[in-house]
Amino acid sequence: MSVRIPWQAGLAITIGAGAGVPLLAVAAAPLCGRLLGLDIQNGFNLPYLFVQHGLQLLFALLLIVLARRMAPADYGLHWPRGKTYIPQAAMWGAIFAVVMTLIGFAPEIFAGHSPQLDYKLTTGNVTGWLFFEGVYVGPTEEIPFRALLVTFLATVMPGRVRVGAYEMNKAGVIVAFMFALSHITSFWTDWWPLALGQQAYAFALGVLYAYWLEKSGSVVAPIIGHNVGDGLAYVIMFVWVWLAA
Repeated sequence: MSVRIPWQAGLAITIGAGAGVPLLAVAAAPLCGRLLGLDIQNGFNLPYLFVQHGLQLLFALLLIVLARRMAPADYGLHWPRGKTYIPQAAMWGAIFAVVMTLIGFAPEIFAGHSPQLDYKLTTGNVTGWLFFEGVYVGPTEEIPFRALLVTFLATVMPGRVRVGAYEMNKAGVIVAFMFALSHITSFWTDWWPLALGQQAYAFALGVLYAYWLEKSGSVVAPIIGHNVGDGLAYVIMFVWVWLAA
């Protein structure tokens, strides 16, 4: 049986889940590592990121089960039943891969030298990072942010946003803003114009992902767009470093 949820409460729940799911996964990752006999250290490293994102996905799926009782809706965990928007997702993913490279490595581009990586370009490192960014990150971020948060908020807080000939639910824009803020730690590690640029393209991508979710009724296109963008950005970076070696 569904429960009528005021939009203010629905927005508060969405914000809480949007912050709580990633943070809970961050806190649980080292514990999960110890249970598995792995040395998981918080930080930008593959063992931690794989476990943290996996837990984030698990928590989101559990919340979707609960959300379906509170706000019945199609949460998009299936193949598109009509227009897939997969070609559009792949195209825009490739475009934003270039945008992310230009913004993220602007100092290196202007200085005329290649990025400095914290790891060597071994087969294991290259394969691991490409799998994470090109396959794993899509479902482990799009199911929590788009399938769960956008669908739930759109169900309890209807409303539309129109820009020219394009229209979408305003929940997708709100969650896109939350998605951008989830990358706010870059302000503590990067030069502020680069961090601000990352916020801008993360917001733009969040809007696109939500648009494809709504129009296709499925999380598949957002996952593919996310994977293509992040994966291709890493391909560009690795080729750049390899050619400069």
